[in-house]
Amino acid sequence: MLSNRRRRWVLYFLEQCDDRRVDLRTLVDRISAWEYDTPPDELPWKKRKRVYTALRQSHLPKLAEVGAIEYDRNRGEVELTDEAYELRMYLEYVPSHDIPWSQCYLGLSAIAAAMTALTWYSVYPFAGLSGVVLAAILVAMFGASAVVHTWHTRRNRLGSEGRPP
Repeated sequence: MLSNRRRRWVLYFLEQCDDRRVDLRTLVDRISAWEYDTPPDELPWKKRKRVYTALRQSHLPKLAEVGAIEYDRNRGEVELTDEAYELRMYLEYVPSHDIPWSQCYLGLSAIAAAMTALTWYSVYPFAGLSGVVLAAILVAMFGASAVVHTWHTRRNRLGSEGRPP
């Protein structure tokens, strides 16, 4: 279900909306603008129609079938459901040049273990470190990494704002 870009964009847009319900025309305008990288008021009728037809006949019914949205075909209204929030973990954008966070934390753990061993064996410059100072350094290191990780995840979360990543 999430393999299709238009369906991901529908969820992304609905998550951005302050109103719970969105009319189909607004949704079509936004998805068309993103797809053709053109402002909605400059889109030709045919391009908008292609997106409208695909959303109405295929994508919105599939999203409604799995419970991610409520789609009222007669009124032309779409609403994000509470079940859609469970899909968030599958919708986070991870740029291809980024390293996985698991590798980052593995590297931090290796550094922490090395620092602990160097302090234990009194190797310069760690020879004079007390246990409290070492603990403070390690907590600061992991804390800073957690702050960066949280910021990075929020920035790349689908539905934050603007054009989809």
